Amino acid sequence: MGNGVPFLDIILLAMVAGFVIFKLRSVLGRRTGHEQRRPDPFSDAPKTNDNGNVVRLPDRAADPEAVADGSPAGTMAAGVMRIKLADDRFDEREFLHGAKMAFGMIVDSFAKGDVDALRPLLSRDLFGSFAAAIETREKAGEIQETTIVTIRSADIVEASLEDSIAKVTVEFVTEQVKVTRDAGGEIIDGDPDRIDILTDLWTFARDVTSRDPNWELVATRVPED
Repeated sequence: MGNGVPFLDIILLAMVAGFVIFKLRSVLGRRTGHEQRRPDPFSDAPKTNDNGNVVRLPDRAADPEAVADGSPAGTMAAGVMRIKLADDRFDEREFLHGAKMAFGMIVDSFAKGDVDALRPLLSRDLFGSFAAAIETREKAGEIQETTIVTIRSADIVEASLEDSIAKVTVEFVTEQVKVTRDAGGEIIDGDPDRIDILTDLWTFARDVTSRDPNWELVATRVPED
């Protein structure tokens, strides 16, 4: 009896080992020839600098040439990306918020003939044109009344970066009431009871190397029919 116990133990241990091996094979499976290769931790690992910090490789979507596809939208997106790469403070939403504020201020100041309010908002050339138009109107004794009822939309439609000068064109669709009166107060143009839907294209510019964060209006036009 004393010699039989070790023999039984050996048999039991062998059975347990066989069972464990069987279970491992069922869990781990067998090669079928369709398994995916294990990823190489070195070839796919992100590159690091000497300090061990992860250095992100440039995303192709951040490549301006990759964004442009020849379409107006693609060209605009590429232009916006170039501006962002040159000035990391540029944000489309903040820019459009400021552009809408500038639109209201410029339209209102032009109608009132307030050249002092217009001066810091316009480029030198455009300010000259606005000032000349105001002077002509005042000499004629005319009074312009403009009310912006609402800004329906304000969207970036063009963007570019030439050297350090960023230019962004915004399409404004607005509802306005415009009236021009003569020196006697008689209406010579417009209708105070009519709301016109107007579309304007305004181009703003800024030197991205300048510490001045403000943009200037450099051109205005209406869409071609």
